[in-house]
Amino acid sequence: MKIGMMNNPRFSVYDEITAIGEAGMDFVDLTIEGPTLDVDPRRATECLKAYGLFAVGHTDPCLPYAYPIGSVEKACFKELQRCANTFAATGVHIMNIHPCYASPPSMKQDLVKQNIRALKPISRMVQDYGLILVLENFKAPFDRVSTFERLFSEIPELYLHLDFGHSHLGKDDGPTFCKYLGQRLRHVHFSDNRASEDDHMPLGAGTIDWNQEVAALKGIGYDDTITLEIFCGTSDVLYSYINVSKRYLQKLWDK
Repeated sequence: MKIGMMNNPRFSVYDEITAIGEAGMDFVDLTIEGPTLDVDPRRATECLKAYGLFAVGHTDPCLPYAYPIGSVEKACFKELQRCANTFAATGVHIMNIHPCYASPPSMKQDLVKQNIRALKPISRMVQDYGLILVLENFKAPFDRVSTFERLFSEIPELYLHLDFGHSHLGKDDGPTFCKYLGQRLRHVHFSDNRASEDDHMPLGAGTIDWNQEVAALKGIGYDDTITLEIFCGTSDVLYSYINVSKRYLQKLWDK
């Protein structure tokens, strides 16, 4: 198991990588989203190497890449291509993407179909950069195993990014995703909540049964990247939350 955290896009990505390295994490969940959109791959790589870190790629969750207007989709594709290029140049192998919920009201019933149509060329483009594209679970209809089974059957090169905080809010929980889609799992996010909002709290502060979630991951033989996606406006407090969560996770993992 490798434990990492995400850089805050409001601050310098290089300062964030340095802080994450100083905190003793294994990797950076490198997010490219506003307001800090430009990342110099050479400088980022130097910062990562200075602390023995590697990175996984995280993209803007608000891109309307499946909106059925050609100019909108082309602009989003271009932005995702820019991200893929940056990630590849930084030595990243995993690139995440979020479901697109933007849709004309009259086409809401076709949301999964729209995502499949748009994700096909995106996944091929990402593959051309030597990256693995992983789709993150979130709100309905992307909160259930059946939707992801349909996606994977039509886009074989697409894989699963399982956010356990999100699965606590949706139809199918983390262990259910692990049971049926464990072979497609390539990246994980951990944060806690109280089953009403995506709070991004420290592990143990909400109502998620982390003994059960960790056991589900270990039960499918998962032993890869886990991002502690915990949010806090004050950096000193954030790293206290991260350290407590990291120790708790390691304790559960070592059982």
